[in-house]
Formats: sequence, C-alpha cells, structure tokens
Amino acid sequence: MRDASELSGILTRIDGAGYKAYKDIRGSWSLPPFTLFIDHVQGDPYAAPSRIRLRLDAAYAAFPPGTTSTRIRTIACEEFVARVARAEASRHSRPIGTGGGGRIHVDAGGQEILERTAARVTGEYAELRLSVGLPARGRRVMGRAAADILTVAVPATGEVSLFHDRLPLSGLADHIDAAEDHEHLSALLPEMGLIAFVADGSVLPRESGISDRPLASSGVVPFRSPDALRLEVDLPHRGLISGMGVREGVTLIAGGGFHGKSTLLEALSLGIYPHVPGDGRELVASRNNTVKVCAEDGRGVESVNISAFISNLPGGIDTACFSTENASGSTSQASYIIEAVEMGAGAFLIDEDISATNFLIRDARMQRLIAKEKEPITPYIDMVRHLYEDHGISTVLVLGGAGDYFDVADTVIAMEEFLPMDVTTRAREIATEIPTPRLEEGESLRLDIERRRPDPSSLDPEKGGKPVIKCRGLTSIQLGRTDIDLTALMQLNDRSQTRAICGYLRLLPRELSSSRELKGAIEAISSRIEREGLEVLSQYPGEHPGDLAFVRPFEVAGAVNRLRTLKVLDR
Repeated sequence: MRDASELSGILTRIDGAGYKAYKDIRGSWSLPPFTLFIDHVQGDPYAAPSRIRLRLDAAYAAFPPGTTSTRIRTIACEEFVARVARAEASRHSRPIGTGGGGRIHVDAGGQEILERTAARVTGEYAELRLSVGLPARGRRVMGRAAADILTVAVPATGEVSLFHDRLPLSGLADHIDAAEDHEHLSALLPEMGLIAFVADGSVLPRESGISDRPLASSGVVPFRSPDALRLEVDLPHRGLISGMGVREGVTLIAGGGFHGKSTLLEALSLGIYPHVPGDGRELVASRNNTVKVCAEDGRGVESVNISAFISNLPGGIDTACFSTENASGSTSQASYIIEAVEMGAGAFLIDEDISATNFLIRDARMQRLIAKEKEPITPYIDMVRHLYEDHGISTVLVLGGAGDYFDVADTVIAMEEFLPMDVTTRAREIATEIPTPRLEEGESLRLDIERRRPDPSSLDPEKGGKPVIKCRGLTSIQLGRTDIDLTALMQLNDRSQTRAICGYLRLLPRELSSSRELKGAIEAISSRIEREGLEVLSQYPGEHPGDLAFVRPFEVAGAVNRLRTLKVLDR
C-alpha cells in the first residue's frame, strides 16, 4: 500500500496543474496507524466535496466490547465518535482558495441520537467518513495545501476520535446511557397502556424558532406531572423516575395562548427519537408509530380512500379513490391520516393551529345553517372515538377553542405557564352543565385501507438522459423533473434523514416491480437496512456514504405520497 510520503509527493507534483489532476490520489494510503481511503475526488472546486475514510484497526482503537454490545449502544457509540470528530475537524477546517476548498466536515447529529453512517465501530476497525474540499487557486491544484489537509488535519481528527481512551469517556458513557434509557422507556409504553411519557424535570421549551437547543433562560419552567397522571418507571441507568403518562385513547391539551400547549405536543412529536444528554427531552418518549398530521393546502393526492371522513363531493368526485393535484385543507388532512394508517400509525398528534378547522369540527350553529346532506365532511370530532375504540388508534389534540371535544376526550390536560394540570373532571362537569346542541355526524368508522401499489415508472428519476435524485435541504427532494415538498413531515428533523429518503426512492422502483404494495416495498428495504446497515441506501456503491441517518417508514411513504407524478396501479 502506498504511504504518506508518496501521497505528499503526488500532491507536490500536481501542484498548479488542472483540477482534474487530483484524480491521481484516489485509492488507499497508509498513514500509520491509520489507513486513508480516498473514495471520490471531486471534479471541480465548486462541486460536492471529496469523500474520504479514515480507518483504525480495532486493536489500536480498543473500544471495549460493552460499548457496542447491542444495536442501540452501537448507534450511540458511533454517533458520539462522529460528534467528537466533527468538533475536531472544524478546528482544522478553513476556507482555502476558491470554491469549498479547505473545508473538512463530519456529518454528526443535532439534538437527536440517530443511527448514522458518519462513523463505524466494529470488531475489526473504527472508521470515520469525512468530506473534504480539495483546495484550488481558480481551477488549479493547490497540492501542498491538500497534503497538509490529508496527511495532517485528517489524521489529527482521527487521533482524538477513533481511539477509545482518548475520547471524553464520561461523555461517551452518558451518551450511550441516554440512548439506552430512552429505548427501554419506549419499550415499556405499550405494556403500561401509554402512547407517551414525559419525565418530571424535563425542559421542553426550545431556544428559538430556528434552534432546537434547550431554552437556557433562568426563567425556564421544568416539566412537572399532575399527580393524577404521574407514574414511576425504573430505567437501567437513571433508575426510578417519575413523570406524566399520556394514556391510550383521546387526550386534549388545552390552555391559553403561549402557555406551552404546542411546546408539549412538539416534544411528544420528537419523543420517537432519543436525545443527547443536556437536551432536556432525554426522558420524553413516544411510541415509534406516532404520527403528527396537519393540513396541506395545495398538495397532490393519489388514489386515497378518504370516504371515512369526506364523501359526496360536488361533481361526483370519488372519495373512495380520491386523487387531486390541489387538495383543500380538509381533503389533505384526511389523506394524511389515511396514508399514515396505511403505514401502520397507532397514534396521531394534531394541533388546531395547523389543521383545517372544518375538518376538526362543525358546531351546532353551522349544522343548523348547512344541513348534513350538503356537507361532505364528517368532522374529526365525530370520528376520533371510533378511531380508538374500533381501530386502536389514539389521538392527542392541542385545542384552544373547541370545547365540544370535552364530550369525546378520555383525558383533558390544561397547560398553565408551561405546567400541565389534569382538568378531566372539570371538563366533564362543564360538558354536563353546558351540553352541546351539536349533532353527532359519524355513527361508525370503516377504515377500508387498501394497500396501494404505485406504478414503478411514476418514480422515474430521469432528467436530461440521466437519473437525478437530490436532497435540496431538510424539506425538499428533487426526483427527476419534479420536486417533493416535505414541509408537512414534521417529524423529519435532520437533513441526513432526507438524504436517506433519497436512497429509498432509488431502491423503491425495483421493490415495487415485484408486485409489492407501498408498505411492503418500504418494509423490504428497511429489513435490508437492519441486516446490512444504512449503507445500502448510498448512491455510491463501494464508496463511503457518510451523510445518511435513520428515517422511519412513515416519512419515506410521506415523500412518495407527495410526489406529483405518483400513479397507483391497484389497491
């Protein structure tokens, strides 16, 4: 294997040459005790950065077996390694020359602990996957600067992150413990009859609307469960903790504006993921089949049976096989729910602020003005109990102006200055004292969920004679000639998850060609990931995919369902 001196020699030789001369350094290099793999060399200083790997033999890395003894411990360990590497890489990263030259990046996470491809710790080696902007002056190689990056800065990053005993070991242990406690807590929810749990002392408010970090103000109010909803749970590392259990069934979260209703719902929404120590939401857990839904005016819908909620549309539109390029608020929210049920959703989170009002409720006065036979929508208030009692699907709703929901709720929580109070008894008393004159409009709920099989050709990524599937940020994907808007997938929280969805979109046509329906096709790919790792989603076979993160099947299906070229063969 070629060594560091030869790599430096090549870079010195090509110094000042045209940028494509960098191709000469592709391959593997010995930089004892590391091996450097230069998998992809960018063709232009303005192109996506070069992809490299830095590997250290397990005998040198010396990670104790316990750090990777289970899947969740491995995920947390690798994620922590990536975070340490990112911090060190940023110390050596600086703009050099034109384009993105001189930048060194490790794709570590935010506040969530997710399975990622940025680092690997196995029984054979520990490895970092980095992206590097090879420096240029104009479009000429800056060989000496590149040599400094590849033979000094990159190994320095490995020195502090790939050797177990050089890591901040207490931080590593806390990271693993946090992930393991969250997994244990999540596993307890079904047997406790809960869809979610929020520990006492949790800090739910965030720093700002554009920051997911915890609010650090001295006035922040730690969460405290009402006595009537408080439960105790014994965790492997935290031991016995107490907190609020959100029970199966129908739960309302009420309260005045700015008192923390939506903040609590957002914490439940992201409780499907473990969080880093110090986040404040480490011990907030929700079942992993919990889906937050909203209205999406203008989205496309393809062959979805929304007749449980909407029927008899003007013009004879078939709502048992509903398709549109421009959904209304109500039809889009109904479609979102049915699409999630198709994928196996067990609980819905709904905030009135981002919902279609006419989908949530029709009050008595409106019922008097517009007769039922003239109103296609059966509002959610008349279906929410049937969803739970007939189909086992729970709902948590944030409501500030629809007291009629008191009649259908199992639990009513009032938020007051960010603290929850159990007001279920009072809400029932009010419902008795002031009975609603509205009429129930839904006598039963038939969820005829036909599992749809998309036409594989409708996922065609061709554009200009070549396949194009690109992540355009957290909430946008380009697939061929069309863009997919993921804004409404509010539990998608990391750009690397969006890149993972791109990987699913590359693999789905083949799975769908095997006559699998959408759910089965996505599950087949997910099963392969469990066996082989997230690397199967990479668009670079045999090269490092260091920028992918775990994403749920719900978000993958959500992307497919928002593809405007989508066509369904059968259901």
